[in-house]
Amino acid sequence: MLDAPNAGTAATRRLPGRLTAPPPGWTTRADVVIIGSGIAGLTAALRLRKRVDKVLLVTKDVLSAGSTQWAQGGIAAALGPGDTPEQHEVDTLVAGAGACDRDAVRVLVNEGPEAVRELIRRGAVFDLDEGGDLSLTREGGHHRDRIAHAGGDATGAEIQRALMEAVAARSNIEVIQHALAVDLLLGHDEAVGGNRVVGVTLHVMGEGQRDGVGAVLCRAVVLASGGLGQVFSQTTNPVVSTGDGMAVALRAGATLRDLEFVQFHPTVMWLGPDSRGQQPLISEAVRGEGAFLVDDDGNRFMQGVHPLADLAPRDVVAKAIMKRMLETGKPHMWLDARHLGPDSAAFWERRFPTILATARSHGVDPVTELIPVAPACHYASGGVRTDLDGRTDLPGLYATGEVACSGVHGANRLASNSLLEGLVFSRRIAKVLPGELRPWLDPVPDTRTAGLVAGGVRRELQETMTAKAGVLRSAPGLSEAGAILDKLVGVAADQIDQDSWETTNLVTISSALADAALLREETRGSHWREDFPERDDEHWAGHFDVRMSDGVTTVAFTPSPATDLDLPELPEPAEEGR
Repeated sequence: MLDAPNAGTAATRRLPGRLTAPPPGWTTRADVVIIGSGIAGLTAALRLRKRVDKVLLVTKDVLSAGSTQWAQGGIAAALGPGDTPEQHEVDTLVAGAGACDRDAVRVLVNEGPEAVRELIRRGAVFDLDEGGDLSLTREGGHHRDRIAHAGGDATGAEIQRALMEAVAARSNIEVIQHALAVDLLLGHDEAVGGNRVVGVTLHVMGEGQRDGVGAVLCRAVVLASGGLGQVFSQTTNPVVSTGDGMAVALRAGATLRDLEFVQFHPTVMWLGPDSRGQQPLISEAVRGEGAFLVDDDGNRFMQGVHPLADLAPRDVVAKAIMKRMLETGKPHMWLDARHLGPDSAAFWERRFPTILATARSHGVDPVTELIPVAPACHYASGGVRTDLDGRTDLPGLYATGEVACSGVHGANRLASNSLLEGLVFSRRIAKVLPGELRPWLDPVPDTRTAGLVAGGVRRELQETMTAKAGVLRSAPGLSEAGAILDKLVGVAADQIDQDSWETTNLVTISSALADAALLREETRGSHWREDFPERDDEHWAGHFDVRMSDGVTTVAFTPSPATDLDLPELPEPAEEGR
């Protein structure tokens, strides 16, 4: 591990070393606790239930409230005629802008097809073509039709339904809903030469005798808690995506990697200047069917920006929209999809029924009206650093899905690889974890400094991160974001509640993200620096890792060779979904 060349420019701020919380009022046990109920968490639970005595699945809301159900596009795997894992690997590496872990990518693409087949055996119903085979489509960065989808644009909802029904049918998977993971419990284990995870504290709402804060003692924890979308004012992520899993891992001593690589979806429906939180996604497949972007004067401003114009990759389109918004002083651009198909209404109802219904619910009819759009936070390519089997560098802690940084996404996730990642790496965790369970161990006293940031600062935090650490970044803006974060950390909560716990997690992750973004003085993938507009492999081929010790974070740079392929540039079709 080497210090970053300019590591001294990153702020050093004291964050809470653990969340202020009442002492546990109840205790229970489980061999493995899984935190999160999307595709990654549900797959891990179903796979582990036969391999350990007791699995406890914890979700902050209801089982269906995570990001999986919102995935519009589909799941990518080499399942079609003429396609191969090797071709999928190439597309993934190219999209990742030299920052992927090639071994992780090979795991993803080689194990992906069987993982999808298992999902189908579990009851997920995908769309079929006239011959009864999977109806496969193509998205941005893919050079083959390899995206399996369900219900046109409701793939995530169908996958969530199938996995939830499978979990409900297994009595040996205990589920606790409405439970926030507060902090991990640690125990000293001489066999591992230090601390390992021995439990987790939860705050449970409305679960009978398990109401309030309690402790689950366990032999391993699997984080599958999703992303950090609520760091920003506008996001496609649900309200539960407050970076909790990343924050609890960081406070406990695990490493976060690549947090600066946040993908912003370019066409998210703009709902007005005061709209905050989850916003409606307008799939890039709409542009793939012929829709195009215009400004207030009707100018198709993507013409000349990129050879593929409106079908350029996400990061290119997001930056172009933001620049046009700044040039015109307008809060959004427009998507014109009124001309799709010979019968526009019938086409929309068949191809994009979910998007059509959502847009109409907000007073816009895409059949006859322009759709207001602006970029919004979509996906975190970074997260808790893991190896190829989902292990973190904190013994007893595993991570999978968006909360993890497995290395497959690099600097810019390839469309529809996220659902596949959750499937593949949850399967790998379930294979190795049972053989790595260590004896029960009691937690040691937690000496980390407790703290809690007031929930009332959340809006200022989100607006700061959107303005200073969003699509367009620069040293002055990121430095200003750091100064504001320093101020917000000092606004202590006057009461203990879930809003303050979540806001503290958001401040913690925002601080790490802003520091890493300030230190990476280049433009790579989804990380755009206006003051460093070119990619710089000589200095920045590698990863920024964030660690914490009792609330004090350090950021260090780990160099690694770029994982590009020497390929000619090929046209990238439209992408959609997650």
